[in-house]
Amino acid sequence: MDVTPYSCMTRSQLEREYQTVQAAYKQCQEKKWNLNMSRGKPSKAQLDMVSGLLTQLQKPEDCMDGGVDTRNYGELAGLPSARAYWADMLDCKPSQIFVGGVASLNLMFDVVSRAYTHGLADSPRPWCREEKVKFLCPAPGYDRHFFIGESFGAEMIPIPMTPTGPDMDLVEEYVKDPQVKLIWNVPKYSNPDGIIYSEETVRRFANLKPAAPDFAIMWDNAYCVHQFQGEYVPFPDILSLCAEAGRPNMVYEFASTSKITFSGGGISCLASSESNIRYFTKLFGIQMISNDKVNQLRHVRYLQNKAHTLEIMKGHAAIMAPKFQVVSEYLNREIAPLGIAHWNDPKGGYFVSLYAMPGTAKRVWELCRDAGITMTEAGATYPYGKDPQDSNLRIAPSLPPVAELEQAMEVLCVCLKLAALEKLLNN
Repeated sequence: MDVTPYSCMTRSQLEREYQTVQAAYKQCQEKKWNLNMSRGKPSKAQLDMVSGLLTQLQKPEDCMDGGVDTRNYGELAGLPSARAYWADMLDCKPSQIFVGGVASLNLMFDVVSRAYTHGLADSPRPWCREEKVKFLCPAPGYDRHFFIGESFGAEMIPIPMTPTGPDMDLVEEYVKDPQVKLIWNVPKYSNPDGIIYSEETVRRFANLKPAAPDFAIMWDNAYCVHQFQGEYVPFPDILSLCAEAGRPNMVYEFASTSKITFSGGGISCLASSESNIRYFTKLFGIQMISNDKVNQLRHVRYLQNKAHTLEIMKGHAAIMAPKFQVVSEYLNREIAPLGIAHWNDPKGGYFVSLYAMPGTAKRVWELCRDAGITMTEAGATYPYGKDPQDSNLRIAPSLPPVAELEQAMEVLCVCLKLAALEKLLNN
């Protein structure tokens, strides 16, 4: 059946369509849904799949690792075996790894915090003594990155995303300002667009010539092995590229097992130059004795190495792929013919980035909320929560079972239509 795009409808056609969609929305409300697509949480099926992690250490002697009793103090930078695991995952040396706790976000916050209080290795001048500090923020991006900048009072500058990563012409121009101290990145299956930075983009990052000697590339490689279509995609190693360019201390890479094993009980890492790792290990040693080495060992025994981890990720992919297919099917069937939104179709990561009709994202979010669908708040993917187009919405399909996801997508599509019709009729 042919469908007329909303932009081609007459006012009387729009009014009739509005009555139909409004009735459908009221039916959605009457069902009193309580469905959640707000954050990239692994589903129960994914957590159950990796629960063999819990039985890795059965006896006291299982807690020994190369002569280290993991139940005791020590090994602040992480168990040697855990540092070796992350080095294998990120193609670097164990001496370039600091192993953290549950969330890599903690390590990101700690790096920024120490930069403000103590300075970074390349400049002992704390950022708190600067007249102004500016962060570059590729957008749409990860809201928690922006929260960190906002909490420290940094001026956050949005950098538009392109199909190959951030607009590098703009990045290269902005870093000429010595007040620009940092840029956030999710370089593989970016949050929320699902973009993989091109090799050219990665190399341009490594060859940046910032005016600030302590400029930091924050490389949040949260989805480095999280493909759900096709085989694993190798990715350029930013650490070695920065070293080759003569700026080994410029990059701080982060990763975790949050979406490999348990999001509430994983391990994380900071990867950087050996001198940066020594510097931060000394600073971290003031606040902690060590992270949870028992959990580190449990993960090393379960995950083993990169090759075995990639096999585990195929199990995650089998659970995740059908959910992203549901999102794609609903949007292509219900929304694409109407011409009122566009979206990405990622091959990995945890999100679908949806661009509603400009000026309607907040309204779509409100309509979804009032119909029982929880989504990440409109605007959250931009610094200060301010989407200049009021267009972007982040869909997180991982947590709900497929049947619930179908219900949520049905409501979302109705809300997209209703918000678009309201805007067109008001205009």
